[in-house]
Amino acid sequence: MKALALFVLLCWAGGAQAACRQALALGLDVSGSVDAREYRLQLDGLAGALNHPEVREALLAMPGTPVRLAVYDWSGPQDQRLVLGWTEVTDSAALDGIVAQLRSTGRGPGDPSTAIGAAMMFGAALVAPQGDCWKRTLDISGDGKSNTGPHPRDAHGGLGGITVNALVVGADQIGTGLADLSDYFRAYVISGADAFVETALGFEDFEAAMVRKLKRELIGPVFSRR
Repeated sequence: MKALALFVLLCWAGGAQAACRQALALGLDVSGSVDAREYRLQLDGLAGALNHPEVREALLAMPGTPVRLAVYDWSGPQDQRLVLGWTEVTDSAALDGIVAQLRSTGRGPGDPSTAIGAAMMFGAALVAPQGDCWKRTLDISGDGKSNTGPHPRDAHGGLGGITVNALVVGADQIGTGLADLSDYFRAYVISGADAFVETALGFEDFEAAMVRKLKRELIGPVFSRR
């Protein structure tokens, strides 16, 4: 992270400015395969990941060109709920407020089905207006394959340059194996030259996987301005 701090200093000295360096929307799976305990592990895991020292450092590295965060949950074709509207991470207080809001958010009503394509379309519409950011990224977290609504591949046409990454939650069991799910998300969900799939071995591993994913996503937009 020392290299990140040095490069941030050079950016400030060189006048590398923009209204926003990254718009990052995170879509969390609340379909029928996710029980109340697993939902809590997702929300608290995301909050914990945002509060991780290295993630905090990356988020707060360039306050003049902040990261914007939004969070929503999704299940069926018509079931998407905005949990956190677009919020600029300009200082520690703003980040602390985001973390507190995620920790206090309860689960809303939802459809038991899994509509990844619809979740991607909702996320793309959410991210699309953030055109003054260096990069626009959509994260889709899920523990299963789409079983209703538009196929995920059909959502790619409306992305308009938005990068889509994925966090796959699986287990070493038949039908829910990480390798199988990762291949599915890699083939049909992610989009963009530097898009990737991160994996979590069960929801207990969600926070650690989210930390890895956020570090990879947040540091990239800074160093890409070289």
